[in-house]
Amino acid sequence: MDAATSMNSKTGARSLTLIGEIRSKSSWTQFAGPIVALVVLSVGFQLVSGSFFTIDNLKSVIEAAAVPAILAAAISFVVIMGSIDLSVEGTMATTSMIVALLVANSVNGNDYGMVGLLAALATGLAFGLFNAVLNAVLQMPSLIVTLGTWFVGLGIAAVLFPQRVPQINDPLILNLARVRIFDLSLVVYIALAVIIISQLVLNFTRLGRMIYAIGGDEGLLVASGLRIRWVKISAFSICGLLAGMCGVLLSAQLSTGNANIGNGLLFPAISAAVLGGTVLTGGRGGAVQSALGALLLEVLNNGLIQIGAGPYTRHIISGAVIVIAVAVGGWHRRSKLRVVK
Repeated sequence: MDAATSMNSKTGARSLTLIGEIRSKSSWTQFAGPIVALVVLSVGFQLVSGSFFTIDNLKSVIEAAAVPAILAAAISFVVIMGSIDLSVEGTMATTSMIVALLVANSVNGNDYGMVGLLAALATGLAFGLFNAVLNAVLQMPSLIVTLGTWFVGLGIAAVLFPQRVPQINDPLILNLARVRIFDLSLVVYIALAVIIISQLVLNFTRLGRMIYAIGGDEGLLVASGLRIRWVKISAFSICGLLAGMCGVLLSAQLSTGNANIGNGLLFPAISAAVLGGTVLTGGRGGAVQSALGALLLEVLNNGLIQIGAGPYTRHIISGAVIVIAVAVGGWHRRSKLRVVK
């Protein structure tokens, strides 16, 4: 009995030490790498093209990076735990159709305004909660669970899609993309607010520290008796809510509901998280780093267009940059890996 009690005490102490180490590692210096890469790329494209640093081009880069940055920040909550969420494209598709069909639109008589907006966000939250229950309660792998939810979301969006594309006429939704402050749309300011709040949650709340701790050593936390189920449920739910928000914002930018609105955004979001320093094995990274990764990808894409690179060349270079970034960023951890799958 004494031996068991002693072992539990040691495990608990190691868990507290782990959480303490995570708190100490959450310094703002972690942003230095992505920022330096961003500056180097921007200066390089300016030297080659001579037009990268124009005001209009910088605005277009920021506008284009806003929604992908939110999505990258959303995925960070799950990736830092060492899990993955592949369902974001399906979530965005469903929320896009729901918001388009519930607010004033061109295909039905609905005009629920704010209720339609909140219903779309609640749907995103429900997708995240569904993933969380399957993963945290039923102990199913996040890869399989979210892969299934991805296709469920796409299927629901396809079923909801009417005979023709629903044009959104509600000013509440349209103004998210049309109202501009300092010549930047509200979408950019919403993205900034979401990223900052997400980073504050990760750095300064018990939920955030537990998310890092699960990614660092989940087995140790379980062995010490700490409750982690609520952490996983919260992380997946936040990811679903923010993915739903991305669906609404993209619908506002396009002024339509679209069942394919999230197509092609999953891989860039995960790539952005990795480029920013969020580690796929968990325990490291953050919302700001992932958002910087999204901005980095947009700068790369914009700069390559400016120097005349074709779409296939851009894919090759973007893929190579991601591989190199992962290799360089995780080089110091190679010696600690015993198994690579």
